[in-house]
Amino acid sequence: QVQLVESGGGLVQAGGSLRLSCAASGRTFSGYFMGWFRQAPGKGHEFVATISRTGGRTYYTDSVKGRFTISRDNAKNTVYLQMNSLKPEDTAVYRCSAGADTEYNSRRFAGYAYWGQGTEVTVSS
Repeated sequence: QVQLVESGGGLVQAGGSLRLSCAASGRTFSGYFMGWFRQAPGKGHEFVATISRTGGRTYYTDSVKGRFTISRDNAKNTVYLQMNSLKPEDTAVYRCSAGADTEYNSRRFAGYAYWGQGTEVTVSS
């Protein structure tokens, strides 16, 4: 059974930092893109970041460029999201995703086969 388990969310003041982790079990994802999406209250899922199989390519939504960094450790089957200079508009449930096979699909919600349950991030002003 495949499981993705996120951790690291919480309450932080604007300008602060958090590091999210997502540990996968049940299969290895070293041959696939992994990513992060978020869902703010009352809104749909928004693409945040994705990382290629070896970590050599990363892509971000414009609103987080320069503030967030995605990385992965294939030996640990884990993907991370370092979030700096957090803003109140970053408040959302963050979900990790795994299993996208192409760069195009890695930026689409429907492009992923596996999802975590999510970890809540709240940024106070």
